[in-house]
Amino acid sequence: MTSKSLGFTLIELLVVVAIIGILAAIGIVSYNGYVSSAKKTSAKNVMQQISLGQTEYYSDNGRYYTKSCPASNSTSSAIEADLLGGTDNINDELGYNICIDQDGSSYKIIAKEVGGACELTLLASGSFSPKNGKNC
Repeated sequence: MTSKSLGFTLIELLVVVAIIGILAAIGIVSYNGYVSSAKKTSAKNVMQQISLGQTEYYSDNGRYYTKSCPASNSTSSAIEADLLGGTDNINDELGYNICIDQDGSSYKIIAKEVGGACELTLLASGSFSPKNGKNC
C-alpha cells in the first residue's frame, strides 16, 4: 500500500534555498557595481562643476585656486566654500574627497575614493586622465 505525501522533501527545500542564495549573491554583486559606478559619475560631475568655478575664480583673481593634495574632508570643504558657493556637493554620500593641485600655470582636480583605491583626475583642459581613472 502506498501513502500519498502532502509536503516537500528536505532535498527539495534545500535545492530551493540554494537557488535563492545564488540569485541573491548575483544581485548583491550587481547592485554594488551600480552603486560604485553612480558614485564615480557623480564625482566626475562635481569635478566639472569645480572646473567651472576655477574659470570664474581665474576671472576674478588672475590665478587659479589651489587646495594642496592629498584629498581630505578639509580640502573638500574648503573647495565647496570657496569655489562652489558653499553647496553640499562633496559629502559622505559622494564617497570621494577632492583636492586641486597646481600644475605649472594650470591646475588639475583630483578625486580620491574614500576607503578605496580609485583616483580620478580632471585636467584644466577638461579631459579626465586616465580616461577611466586610476585603479577604478
